[in-house]
Amino acid sequence: MNTLKQLRRSLDERQISVKELTVETLNRIKEQNPSLNAFVAVTEEEALQNADSAQKLIDSGEASALTGIPCAVKDNICTAGVKTANGSKMLENFVPFYDAQVVRDLKSQGAVIVGKTNMDEFAMGNSNRTSYFGNVRNPHDVNRVPGGSSGGSAAAVAAQMCAFTLGTDTGGSIRQPAAHCGISGLKPTYGRISRYGVTEFAGSFDTVGHFAKSAEDCGIILESLVGKTGEFTAKIGQSVKGLKIALVKELLTGEVEDDVRTAVMNAVTLLQKEGAVVSEVSVPSLIYAAPAYFCLASAEGVSALSRFDGVKYGLKGEGVTYDEQLRDSRTRGFGDEVKRRLMLGNFVLSGDNMNEYYRKSRAVRQGIVREFDSVFADCDVIISPTSMRTAFMLDELSDYVKIYKSTIYTVPMNLAGLPCASAPVAAGSLFAGVSVTGKKFDESTVLQVADFVEKGGLS
Repeated sequence: MNTLKQLRRSLDERQISVKELTVETLNRIKEQNPSLNAFVAVTEEEALQNADSAQKLIDSGEASALTGIPCAVKDNICTAGVKTANGSKMLENFVPFYDAQVVRDLKSQGAVIVGKTNMDEFAMGNSNRTSYFGNVRNPHDVNRVPGGSSGGSAAAVAAQMCAFTLGTDTGGSIRQPAAHCGISGLKPTYGRISRYGVTEFAGSFDTVGHFAKSAEDCGIILESLVGKTGEFTAKIGQSVKGLKIALVKELLTGEVEDDVRTAVMNAVTLLQKEGAVVSEVSVPSLIYAAPAYFCLASAEGVSALSRFDGVKYGLKGEGVTYDEQLRDSRTRGFGDEVKRRLMLGNFVLSGDNMNEYYRKSRAVRQGIVREFDSVFADCDVIISPTSMRTAFMLDELSDYVKIYKSTIYTVPMNLAGLPCASAPVAAGSLFAGVSVTGKKFDESTVLQVADFVEKGGLS
């Protein structure tokens, strides 16, 4: 599938109609999805109806950047009349009566939503192996994971089943799948995009973002969603000469695979050749980032998921008393990873643990914010690996300590609420991601550097 600019030109110049593009997209989903399991719902009838409406906007000269463009939405983002199951048995039959704000924004501009994408249950996971609806497979190697929790959204774009997709990022759930699937992913500044109608996991971390073919496409989508035409793509294609790039030494050592480290350092070399000024910095608090994140996010998850009791929401439990029904609802409704995180969250919030873990984690978070502020006082962006490894095998046994520790490459940006993009680069026969982190609300510089990196890293 072409870039958004190319699709826009083709639609506006009548080289293809919206209906023809939509039918082509739906056919590709029918061909690809059985082997990838990226979609949990395909809204064919609604998509074809919306294609006709989009065509009318184009014919009347009222098209915007996303009018007529096929896209998909992660299954934790509410869609009126379409199941929003969050990858969970708990909400297997939940059908919202309203659209999330971000879905309203897409529809108001005539974007054509073709379905809902698979995800780790309640966005808790990094491999898309925790979904009640089955594993998502990586389009580049179906025996490997696509990453998570927005794995279905990433796989859908990588397999060219739609032009772009929406996802959410609480601790890396857009950037890590983007890296594994060899596409661009953007986590904007926390709060940049409305979370109204998005199922909460950890409210002080959850961020709506998106996947696309390129960094420029990510910028176009962000501009469309927040109504700031030209703001985030203004620097695309500009020279990076003179930009100050920081390398965080804590994120380039330890368990980073050789192929990934080489790919990241190759990108740094290209930036230097273009005239960027690169320096190494230290953010000592990052060694505490992963444990602090899991304490805080799991604690918030306890609060967010407490509403699922089988009465107001969720799988109806069996039993005589409310306690029996509640226990049965959550035992059968939640998967193992969700239960694991809820147990951790309850532990963190219990008795003296509140001081020992929760409050200390909040202090760590503030320390990381201050250290990032100090780094950004003398740099424009930070470059690091998006993940310590390339996509791993689907049948690899889960080492939860290793999995949780590996989030050090993504969770610091969520702790600090910073904008961050993953730019795809080749890493042997697979892909890696170069993480580009910027100052709050400076997505334009993030995307400028990500665009430069991906053009050099995939050439």
